[in-house]
Amino acid sequence: MAPLLLADGAEAVKTGIVVVTWNSAEVIGACLDSCLRQEGVEIVVVDNASVDDTVEVARGRGVPVIANTENLGFAGGVNQGINFLKEYDEILLLNPDAILLTGVSELAEVAGLSGVGAAGGQLLGPDGASQKGFNVRAFPTAATLALEVLGVNRLLPGNPWNRRYRHSLSGGGRVTPVDQPAGAFLMVNRAAWAMIGGFDEGFWPVWFEDVDFCYRLKQNGFSILYVPGAVARHVGGHSASLLTWEDRQLFWYGSLLRFSARHFRRAGQCLVGMAVMAASMLRAVARLFSGFSPSSASVYSRVFRLAFALTLGRDVTGTSAGAGSPSREENRARQFPG
Repeated sequence: MAPLLLADGAEAVKTGIVVVTWNSAEVIGACLDSCLRQEGVEIVVVDNASVDDTVEVARGRGVPVIANTENLGFAGGVNQGINFLKEYDEILLLNPDAILLTGVSELAEVAGLSGVGAAGGQLLGPDGASQKGFNVRAFPTAATLALEVLGVNRLLPGNPWNRRYRHSLSGGGRVTPVDQPAGAFLMVNRAAWAMIGGFDEGFWPVWFEDVDFCYRLKQNGFSILYVPGAVARHVGGHSASLLTWEDRQLFWYGSLLRFSARHFRRAGQCLVGMAVMAASMLRAVARLFSGFSPSSASVYSRVFRLAFALTLGRDVTGTSAGAGSPSREENRARQFPG
């Protein structure tokens, strides 16, 4: 596919954009408008069974929509979208609550370099400030996640494990090698994506799938680069805010434990499992004494049992979702048996 030629003589790589939505009608219009201002891009929206007007808003802008009848999760939606955009070697993953402020050709060019698996751009919050601590992170260690679930990173953010995890970039405006750019604004190299088997759809419906994807890219010898010249404004947490409190706990802990099971050795798995068990007990008691519903104890009991299984070396990774995947209730039940 011949690249486009910009007015200044530089070549712009043609690229695809995948936007995965779930009840995103409130934000998807502005996101797609910013994408439609780009030259040489093809956009596809993958909708995970929204019950609002997301599909209508997207189709009203003439954008192709894959309207799933079941929620396949973010990873499943990404894989669908990349498969749909078969002609493109570089595909941008963009959250529906993100708005492009610059072009994406530099991201595509970097992602297309030899040996590069993905490239992330710079995310600004609604206030215009860089979303430090979220935009780019180091890969989490077992100690990092243990401190995270126990609340230590929030109480003592200056501890060395948290500083390393949520490190600040010192490369100025230069393209910089990193571990894990946010999946909210990530350009993916199709060949690298295919080589490692795409996104793991077992991280359902959300959380840690982008961490796992970048981790596997690095394991397979690919570089990941941060491109600060590509900028998007990002609200953050839009879809997560629509989940019930119970689902947020189950899905976040479930994905964290799945990541730990996949990538940590037995000692690390035990450390994370024991930390999650301790955090579950403490938070269940705290919520009961704070007057919250007794259902809190049920939620944390299910999290505790999964964490306990991890410490015993049992398989907690569940089965992968895919085409014709189970409903949300079936997915949650298989991960957290009642």
